[in-house]
Amino acid sequence: MTKAKILRLLAVSGITVILDQITKLLVAAYIGYGQDIAVIPGFFNLTHVLNPGGAFGLFAQQGAMVRVMFFLVFSLVAVGLILYLYVGIPETHPMLANGLSLIFGGAVGNLIDRVRMGKVIDFLDVYLGDLHWPAFNVADSAICVGVGIFMFHILFNRMPEQGKIF
Repeated sequence: MTKAKILRLLAVSGITVILDQITKLLVAAYIGYGQDIAVIPGFFNLTHVLNPGGAFGLFAQQGAMVRVMFFLVFSLVAVGLILYLYVGIPETHPMLANGLSLIFGGAVGNLIDRVRMGKVIDFLDVYLGDLHWPAFNVADSAICVGVGIFMFHILFNRMPEQGKIF
């Protein structure tokens, strides 16, 4: 792996982790647990919730030890897979490298919360009337954007002459 690719991974994922952790610390310091602050009334609030489960509360009802073990193992496997895929990205695909770096940074950001608290701080609340999207955070957003870039690459930017995704 080239120095430029290593720097890209460290920069994009590092900025993602830093922004994620700073925003979560600010939420924990300035927004009471369960409190909502309307930013765009009828559409967007800042809130302070703790998610013991995964995306959309997955496994939230399981025991704490089951959740911790599952998400630690899952996160470590995901981080390993992302690094494995990242190494194979050619220099001609910088957006794909950025996408995987966003996924990596988001996974690390949420992993930090899980190791530190056993839960993840979520605070972005998007809704229309009574229809709420589950609250999320910067790490979740980075993962979604990174997966979107990855899927776009798989669907539209393949290198068919090589028969590979990368």
